[in-house]
Amino acid sequence: MENIELFKALSNKSRLQMLEWLKEPEINFPGQLEHGGFEHGVCVGQIQAKAGLTQSTVSEYLSILQRAGFIEAKRVGQWTYYKRNEGAFEALSKLIQSNL
Repeated sequence: MENIELFKALSNKSRLQMLEWLKEPEINFPGQLEHGGFEHGVCVGQIQAKAGLTQSTVSEYLSILQRAGFIEAKRVGQWTYYKRNEGAFEALSKLIQSNL
């Protein structure tokens, strides 16, 4: 993905909040503990409830972050779970340090 696309993915307040929440899912999504924990990540329904946005908007935002490589998705039955891809943030840090 082109570098500009990485920064575009980060250029939205709600998407940045989602990334922040996913950094510490145990703190930000306590309701998930009742539904099996965080082995696979955070259920999209939990993210939508916290964001207070429509399902379609949350899905679009998560897709943008996934295409940029910042999050990974895992389908388990009828549910989709998301977690941060910490390697992508390390690569972004190196990109900024070496090129900007």
